[in-house]
Amino acid sequence: FAAVVGATVGIYNYLQKEVVIDDNGKEIAVKTMKNTVAEVLEQNGISLNAYDYISLPLDAKLQKMKINEIHIERAIPVNIVADGKETQVMTCKDTVREVLEEASVSLGENDRLDGASLDDKVVKDMDIKVVRVKEEFVEENITLPYETERRENKRMDEGKEVVVREGKEGLLKKIYRVVTENGTEVLRELVEESIISNPVNKIVEYGTVLNYKTSRGETLRYKKVLTMKATAYTASYEDTGKTPDHPQFGITYTGIKAKKGVIAVDPKVIPLGTRVYVEVP
Repeated sequence: FAAVVGATVGIYNYLQKEVVIDDNGKEIAVKTMKNTVAEVLEQNGISLNAYDYISLPLDAKLQKMKINEIHIERAIPVNIVADGKETQVMTCKDTVREVLEEASVSLGENDRLDGASLDDKVVKDMDIKVVRVKEEFVEENITLPYETERRENKRMDEGKEVVVREGKEGLLKKIYRVVTENGTEVLRELVEESIISNPVNKIVEYGTVLNYKTSRGETLRYKKVLTMKATAYTASYEDTGKTPDHPQFGITYTGIKAKKGVIAVDPKVIPLGTRVYVEVP
């Protein structure tokens, strides 16, 4: 009987497999009659979810002649904020870099992470925020206004104007270096400025010659307006001391004969020979 028992124990020991299970840092050592990794996990009440990592396939056969080492890493939730959306992923990766690679989130040359770095160790419920940084050069054209030059024209009637040359706007080109983060502009830096064309000023001439519209509808040019008291005299002997047979009878100071349209003036006030328009109120 003792021999039978001894033989049975020997067979039992022979069929047992030694297994060391490292479950996320918690290590247990077991001996089992089970044949596969899945069976020994079930025997020890260890379950996995779809995102957990296990070093051996679940259907892998347990070896009799060596210690079977099974390493399990439990997936933890991590939030990735990128491209306008937030995604929660379950991961067993150690670093932020590995998590992003696993989630197929790539970083551009200028992109950066907010509040973390690529080599940071991943912790549960960690937020990994990707900031998309875009740099571009933007060209902006700005119109340069023209000015209006007003020039005096001494041959044109007062109140009249004429455009001698039309104005033309100029053009200024500015080039900016624009940086945006997640679509929001954070920097606008002027890097170049050049004038494409200068503005051309508008030229307007205006008249300075005084003019007056008479009661008869005529327009007369004039230099000065005087308010005067008019007097008169005749060519009679009583007014001039000359008789009709006198060679200077009716002859004015300027040598022309007194007639309609000729008036006497004080040359200190009105030069002789000046054309005078008399408007009687």
